[in-house]
Amino acid sequence: MKIAEVGNIIEFKDGLQGIVEKVNENSVIVDLTFMENFDELEMEEKTVINHKRYKIIHGSEEQ
Repeated sequence: MKIAEVGNIIEFKDGLQGIVEKVNENSVIVDLTFMENFDELEMEEKTVINHKRYKIIHGSEEQ
């Protein structure tokens, strides 16, 4: 399992996407305002995702 790094874009929970802001031992903190439809979703701006529950869409090595 590859752990995301700060700045990576990840996908989780049926297509939600966000930018990793902080990496913790077992999870990442993600900024959800990256999504175009963020305002329609009525969610908090940030959330915590366990490393087992996301996949990296765009990594820093690809930039």
